[in-house]
Amino acid sequence: MSTQATEDRILEALEEDAQASYAEIAKRADVSKPTVRKYINQLEDEGVIVGYSAEIDPKKLSSKTIALVGLDVASERYVEVTKELKSLSEIEALYSSSGDHMLMAEVRAEDGDALGEFISSTLLEIEGVTAAHPSFLQERLK
Repeated sequence: MSTQATEDRILEALEEDAQASYAEIAKRADVSKPTVRKYINQLEDEGVIVGYSAEIDPKKLSSKTIALVGLDVASERYVEVTKELKSLSEIEALYSSSGDHMLMAEVRAEDGDALGEFISSTLLEIEGVTAAHPSFLQERLK
């Protein structure tokens, strides 16, 4: 059994259930608990595993609106814009993208009006952000 295959099985088990115990992961990955502990510690140290989080169904989250906001950024301001965006508490996650927009931000707000206000008064005021394109998340399907 290759090291990569073992690592992949452990990561797959973690992705399925980030709260699984070492014993549960070991059973799913067909390895021992010490092996799971060793791989998880190594993957955390290497920055492969960067955190553990809960998956949220936006439809069932009554007090928040969740949107993915595509951000167009002037390339010469990319580093500064990224730093500033990472410091904003309304942005839950920030991704670089090879799609239609340079960056994709997962933004949470009280409602659509609050999201619009955040985009216009905060995101579009950052020097180097040239456009913001929100897509509201409706329902988690998987």
